[in-house]
Amino acid sequence: MNYPQRFHQLLNYIDSNLDEDLTIDKLSDLACLSKYHFHRQFASIFGITAFSYIRQARMKRASYQLAFKKEMRIIDIAVANGYESSEAFSRAFSQSIGQNPSHFREQPQWQPWYQKYEQSKTLRIQRMKSNKRSHRVEIVDFNEVKVAALVHLGPLELLGNTINLFIDWRRKNNLSPKVSRTFNIVYDDPAVTEPEKYRCDICVSVKSDVTKNEHGVVTKNIAAGRCAVIRHVGSDDTISETIAYLYSDWLAQSEVELRDAPLFFERVSFFPDVPEAEVVTDIYLPLK
Repeated sequence: MNYPQRFHQLLNYIDSNLDEDLTIDKLSDLACLSKYHFHRQFASIFGITAFSYIRQARMKRASYQLAFKKEMRIIDIAVANGYESSEAFSRAFSQSIGQNPSHFREQPQWQPWYQKYEQSKTLRIQRMKSNKRSHRVEIVDFNEVKVAALVHLGPLELLGNTINLFIDWRRKNNLSPKVSRTFNIVYDDPAVTEPEKYRCDICVSVKSDVTKNEHGVVTKNIAAGRCAVIRHVGSDDTISETIAYLYSDWLAQSEVELRDAPLFFERVSFFPDVPEAEVVTDIYLPLK
């Protein structure tokens, strides 16, 4: 295993084992590196120490639990992320995020949150590009799905507010992920679209049309047809890499034409329900 692969494996291990006691001995052993040099090597790649990365990863998980897992008590989130009391967690969360846990749960300020995590996200993407060429692309016949959809229009970093609104509607209509499928319809590429014009839909499969509601959820259909599908495993931070592979390498080698329909995702599993490194998203590219 080469040097970048060791750190890629290590980050996946950290993200999947945030409940463990992640000691320097364990981390350096997993990376097959000397513990006397491990911190300097990690910091030279990511710009922060391994322990700072672990703290950030736990705070990110805690943020998602606060925002999207309203049934979890704050004390339970604190303990799950390594704090012995809600007071200690509140101090650390406030210093890290800029809001205390209660205020973040009620009205998360996502733009400062994204700015905090942008540097480590960018470094990870640049340094730890994965080999998507090993992923299998299949061509499938997708059956039409009626969905309840909520439009997100605006900066991607504010998507969390739209997700919260949609989760509230979904709970009130008893459409949990256990009984209904979750989709995203992706109309724009955030890399080239002005933030205020970025648009996507958050969707859940339904059997009947949606009644008028205060949330703004409406009925739509994801059309039937041939699609190329590739499975992305891991954080959304690197999902653009998987999409780029579909459009460049795979499409260039395939004798297919694209249909006039937007890209869409099916969310098979979710963070923080599963570790971020184990999140599963199926990406569908509509074909003629």
